[in-house]
Amino acid sequence: MTARRTVTVDGSPVHVLESGTGPAVLMLHGSGPGTTGSGAWATTAQALGPSWHLVAPDQAGFGRTPLPAGSRGGLRLWTEQAAGLMDALGIESYAVVGHSMGGAVALALAAARPRQVTRVVAVSTMGAPGAPLSAALDAVWAAPAGSHGARDMLSCLVFDQALVTDPAVDARAAAMRAGAATYASLFPPPRARWVEELTLSARTLAAVRTPVLLVHGAEDRVTPLGTAAQPLLEHLADVRLHVFGRCGHVPAIEHPHEFRQLLSCFLGRDRVH
Repeated sequence: MTARRTVTVDGSPVHVLESGTGPAVLMLHGSGPGTTGSGAWATTAQALGPSWHLVAPDQAGFGRTPLPAGSRGGLRLWTEQAAGLMDALGIESYAVVGHSMGGAVALALAAARPRQVTRVVAVSTMGAPGAPLSAALDAVWAAPAGSHGARDMLSCLVFDQALVTDPAVDARAAAMRAGAATYASLFPPPRARWVEELTLSARTLAAVRTPVLLVHGAEDRVTPLGTAAQPLLEHLADVRLHVFGRCGHVPAIEHPHEFRQLLSCFLGRDRVH
């Protein structure tokens, strides 16, 4: 059963998509305009089935979750809000799956909450020390609301351009228009500073003791494999990297069946059969 509800975290509302029962998995979306928890993860959640308790929030400034008064977003807010959400739900231990910006939040959360976070899956992740702002990420963050901006952005995200369908463009354009006012405050130019703001220090990465799975596309132009994922291998204590060929920034969409198998296998290692 899938449910949508609003949970109050530190006095601010957080919109959440929940499904299933069993071991908890917090699923954190990326940073593109129009991104939401349900938009990023609903298909994956449905395919994983009812035997996981999946929690997919709209992070602050995205979808139906507003920025708290006086805030403009950022890694610290998103990390504290994610931890506070799981506390508010009464969930004491959980795995975290994060895409792009959400990957950086997932790793930061694992460092901050080592007793709660059991595993991390960081997909097309940000957060690596020294990672530059790619031209594609700059274009994604700058994409204007509307069909033209949505089509250009989706084209940056995927390797196979056949995935940039009219229905996908229309859905993303509608989401971009709905969130345009808030999104404008999150990543204004010059944008290299926001990559730096999402960068995790070597000390923070060393504090991540839980097993980490990095999942990346070989043709990812937004967070390139060589600057985004490979450097993390040097910093994380218990890490493995899975690379999809012929894949851009969204493995969950570009290789959905293999991605879900990979996710289920890695998350399921702690389960009793």
